[in-house]
Order: sequence, then C-alpha cells, then structure tokens
Amino acid sequence: MAVTIFSIMIVLLLLGFPMMIPLITGAFVGFFSLFGGMSQLETMVQQMMAGIRPASLIAVPMFIFAADIMTRGQSAARLIDMVMSFVGHVRGGLAISTAAACTMFGAVSGSTQATVVAIGSPLRPRMLKAGYGDSFILALIVNSSDIAFLIPPSIGMIIYGVVSGTSIAELFIAGIGPGLLILCLFAAYAWVYATRNKVPTEPKASWAERMRAVRNALWPLGFPLIIIGGIYGGIFSPTEAAAACVLYALILEVIVFRELDLKGVYNTAKSTGLITGVVFILVAAGAAFSWVISFAQIPQAVLAGVGIDQMGPIGVLFVISIAFFIGCMFVDPIVVILVLVPIFAPVVDAVGLDPVLVGTIITLQVAIGSATPPFGCDIFTAIAVFKRPYAAVVKGTPPFIVILLCVSVMLIFFPQIALFLRDLAFAD
Repeated sequence: MAVTIFSIMIVLLLLGFPMMIPLITGAFVGFFSLFGGMSQLETMVQQMMAGIRPASLIAVPMFIFAADIMTRGQSAARLIDMVMSFVGHVRGGLAISTAAACTMFGAVSGSTQATVVAIGSPLRPRMLKAGYGDSFILALIVNSSDIAFLIPPSIGMIIYGVVSGTSIAELFIAGIGPGLLILCLFAAYAWVYATRNKVPTEPKASWAERMRAVRNALWPLGFPLIIIGGIYGGIFSPTEAAAACVLYALILEVIVFRELDLKGVYNTAKSTGLITGVVFILVAAGAAFSWVISFAQIPQAVLAGVGIDQMGPIGVLFVISIAFFIGCMFVDPIVVILVLVPIFAPVVDAVGLDPVLVGTIITLQVAIGSATPPFGCDIFTAIAVFKRPYAAVVKGTPPFIVILLCVSVMLIFFPQIALFLRDLAFAD
C-alpha cells in the first residue's frame, strides 16, 4: 500500500498539481485500501477537520495578515534605515545590514516570503550599485529571510507546536539563540566576501542621523516587544499576541504612518484570506494523510528499516535533521512538518529528547531546505520577486547552506544554544 500511495503522489506532483491534491489523494487511497470502500470516508473528513481544530492555529492567519500589512507599509523601510545607520559604513556593511534587516523583519512578521519582498526589493538595487555580485545578493536575501522561521513569531513553529503538542511559547524563545547565531555567521561571511572582492564601504552616518533613524524605527520595534514581552510577561498567549500584532499593524500603517487606506486594508485582508485558505487546506490534508500512514504502521516499518531504534539521542537528531532537510528541498515546509513530525514522535519520546529542542532543529532544517535546490520554496519566491532565472538565484547559495548546516550540527551537540533562553524564561 505504501508504494502505491507514494507512487500516486509523486506522479501527481510531476504532473504539476498543487501539493494539496497529492496529499488528499494519498489520504483517500489509503482510506480506501484500509477499509475497502467508501463507508469510512466520513472518518477521513473527521481527521481533516481535527487537523484544523486546534485554537493555536488561529495565530497563523493573524501573523500572515500583520506581515502583509507591514509589507505594504513603512515598517520595513524604517528598520532598514536604522540598521544601515549603524553598520552601513563597515566593510560589507550593506550586506550585514541586509541580513540584520531580514532578521528584524522576520521578528515582526514570521514569514519568509514577506521578508524576501519587504527587505529584498529595496536593498537589492542598492547592493548591486555598491558592487556586490547578484548571485551573492540573491543568496543572502533568500537565506537571511529564512531566519524568520526561527525568530518568533515563526509560523513553522506554530505548526510544529500544534502537530506535536509542544508549547508554542517555549518554541518561540528557543528559536532566538540559533537565529542570532546564524545572523552573526552570515555577517562574518559578508565581511569576508566584501573584503575579498574589495566592495566599497558606505559613508558613515553621524550620531544625529543614527538617533533620527532609531526614533523612526521605534514604532516597528514595538512588534517584538508585543510578541516576546507580551507572551513571556504573561499578558498574552501566542494566539492573543498574534491578534495584538494585527491591531498594532493597523494602527501603525493606517493611523500613524497613513500608508494604507481602508481599500488597502481590504485588499490586504483578501490576500491574507487566500494564503490562509491554502495553508489550512494543507494542514487538513496533512492531518488525514498522517493518520492514514500511522494507522497502516508505515512509519514504524520505515524507521525500523533505517535502524533508528538502536540509535541514541544524537543519532536520532541526525536522522531527523537529514529527513527534514531533504523533504523541504522538494516539498512545502508546512507539508513536511505535518507528515514527518508524527512519524518521528514515538522515537523522540522513546529516547527522551526535549521536544522543544527537536522542534528548533526541525524548524532550522525546514529553513535550510526551503532555500536549497532543487525545489526549495523560497528560491521560487525570489525568482518571482526579482525576475531572475533559476540558475542565478541558486548560484550563490552553497556557502550559506554550509553555514546553516554547521549551525545544525552545533545545535545537536550543544543544545543549550536553543535551550538556554527557554530554561531562563521558564525556570520554576
């Protein structure tokens, strides 16, 4: 049965169907094979509905809506100006500013695609003019935007938390350490690149200009305060923090900056509704598909074949990392999380791994796979946004992928990179 299901799904993918169709078809074929007819079709519908029932999922469309509002407004530009005023004059400063701006915008949006659009669109022309190679620029933007998967609010972490039953608040704070580490390593590589290629530096900003840039960015910097401060101060749950972010984004872009009118808000809401519909269909289909393969004990057979039962915690983490990294090279990250997390859950419990650490490592692998050829989804986002061919977008990615893989290994051997802040915030 497993061969039949996966063969059908691969054929549908190769024929160009969107991912939701192979998932639903795979679940339907599985139900038909297990129960021998249409009588249990209602069970499949029940499993799909159960997949989108958790209240925590309400945070997903709200964070998407807030990110959409900010992308259309002034928040991204103000964050860019603030970062540039402090590091724009150092060697590789423009590249470092781009990575830092992607990280900061990821911390207020949680969306890699929104980050590519909001930060990449204005900074790519400036970097080209400054003398950076286009392949380096595209790779930097794509991979830096993936830090948004780790820095809260991470939509990937919300999905993982819902599927695995792990605290989303703990996942959020555990992603901060790895996200900042990646930013530092990207900044170091940008300095090396700029030095080797003799890229000119930007003029140094005066302290008056820096203070003006900080004042202009104070409003957008309120987003991390709402999300992180609100959650860990006990004021909001993650879902309530998402709602507060939407309200704050509306106040900022409609009333304070006056960048959006009511028609703009309406168009943004329609765009968010479309994206949310796709996400929730994927979640529902993934829940049904995961139930089918679990009921058929396909995961147990696959993991037994790999020999994971005889591995210790570090070996299990390496297998999980490889599985998610490869999966996200070909399939949408949300789908990979929905399908693979239930497969590995029994093994994670058996070896006593911290689910927050596992979630952080999985989220990092999702981020890496999303920017890795052949089919990483953020590659195609960059192709659409920057109107560049596939080869140009992926040409500069190898050094960044190596950096990200090194961070993955560091997380496996030094878990306190992720867990230190979590333990500090949630100490009894």
